[in-house]
Amino acid sequence: MFSSLKVRNYRLFFVGQVVSNIGTWMQRIAQDWLVLSLTGSATAVGVTTALQFLPMLLFGLYGGVLVDRFPKRPTLLVTQTAMGVAGVALAALTLSGHVQVWHVYVAAFAVGLATVVDNPARQSFVSEMVGPDQLQNAVSLNSANFQSARLVGPAVAGLMITGVGTGWAFLFNGLSFVAPIAGLLLMRGRDLHAVERAPRGKGQLREGLHYVAGRPELIWTIALVGFIGTFGFNFPVYLSAFADDVFHAGAGAYSLFNTLMAVGSLAGALLAARRGTSRTRVLIGAAIAFGAVETVAAFAPSLWLFALFMVPIGMFGMTVNVTANTGIQLSTDPAMRGRVMALYMMVFLGGSPVGAPIAGWVTDAYGVRAGLAAGGVISLLAAVSIGLVLTRVGGFRLSVGWNGGHPRVRFVPREGRGRAGAEAEAGLARAA
Repeated sequence: MFSSLKVRNYRLFFVGQVVSNIGTWMQRIAQDWLVLSLTGSATAVGVTTALQFLPMLLFGLYGGVLVDRFPKRPTLLVTQTAMGVAGVALAALTLSGHVQVWHVYVAAFAVGLATVVDNPARQSFVSEMVGPDQLQNAVSLNSANFQSARLVGPAVAGLMITGVGTGWAFLFNGLSFVAPIAGLLLMRGRDLHAVERAPRGKGQLREGLHYVAGRPELIWTIALVGFIGTFGFNFPVYLSAFADDVFHAGAGAYSLFNTLMAVGSLAGALLAARRGTSRTRVLIGAAIAFGAVETVAAFAPSLWLFALFMVPIGMFGMTVNVTANTGIQLSTDPAMRGRVMALYMMVFLGGSPVGAPIAGWVTDAYGVRAGLAAGGVISLLAAVSIGLVLTRVGGFRLSVGWNGGHPRVRFVPREGRGRAGAEAEAGLARAA
């Protein structure tokens, strides 16, 4: 489960991310609380979140081009430093009593701009640290790292905000970037796996899009993640409404829902790390399970039953994310990896500003149960449809039978396409 931590460079990276991720979650909570305190407006909080994710939606592909051109370790040193400076600057304004809401907007947008390059650089740098054999394990541990911080960071932020104020939470986040920066500086360059960089030239963005368009296992995997990220992952909209409007339980229930989902996500990441391989059937199966459980959860009659559903939703959602991430990296040419991962992250993260207003409208018009069920049904239909497309591309058919008195469902090569099917299976296994 933790085999990639034997690699010294990745171990330094992992420890640095533990500290930094906790700081990032602290800043998210403190940032929303500060904006709400300054304005009294939930809309202003939404604007802050949108400003942080908008750069990825607008410039994500250009960030991928830059990542493919430049060495990733120096690039990460720049982006991590920039995000640390943003946190310290916001801390100074808050602690001095001069902070205004537009300062928070600027800081959120600045962090979003840094993320445009930082996110694909971090995603693709993992393979340079551990190599292809440990990639699935390392990507899974990165997700587990982030979900662990999601459990710790908000709790620490809550204590710090009530005890000493939001400014100190911002300061902790700013200083937390010292850990990943130190880890990057301490890495041994000779131990990194050499990757060919794309030369500077015209049309590299178009080249990346054409590359993905010509690889069905890439474009359909990204499409699946896009559907689930846009329509299935709008939990900030749904969970708060379930806590207040359906179960009338307030902020405590909302916190419980998020905590249990984080527990499920952590479990999903660790199970993916233990599994060690990444296959199409795991991706499609997890996506189908995610959509089905989300749909059923929408009609849970009691608070505790609904809360229990959060664990498998988090687990299956994380399995989809990790499996897709690993498969895309393994089946992408290293010289293209930054652009492909930028497109992947743009679709996954950029779906939130599009899907959240739609989810909010459905919830307001038809009720939160209908909104959550709609997200689950769309995710389920997308998973089934794209699963059928991927099996057809790979030259497979669905086989349903019995084995030892138990039902068995599997994909087998179509008749007359044995060799093609075997080659496709190998390609799709690498892809997803």
